[in-house]
Amino acid sequence: MEPNETFGQVPKIRPKNWLVESILTTIFCCLPFGIAGIVNANAVNSRYDSGDYEGALRASKQAAMWTKVSFWVAIGFWVLYVILMVILGVSLFSMGRV
Repeated sequence: MEPNETFGQVPKIRPKNWLVESILTTIFCCLPFGIAGIVNANAVNSRYDSGDYEGALRASKQAAMWTKVSFWVAIGFWVLYVILMVILGVSLFSMGRV
């Protein structure tokens, strides 16, 4: 019998671990927040397998949060970068330097 099963009960569904998403946001978006997502994503399966469903659920929520934070921080960075480049281009053009 599995550690998270008790006799006569249906086992709870394993929470999403967010590992793939965390790895992708670490590579392409924001390294520190992505690493926090990977750490929590790794904890989901181990906690679920040891029978700690509530801990696995908390780790899944934390992994989701850090993955989304990493993604939105990167999006915000790139939006600001594009805005600043447009402003710089317009100012240089208006000064006649381009």
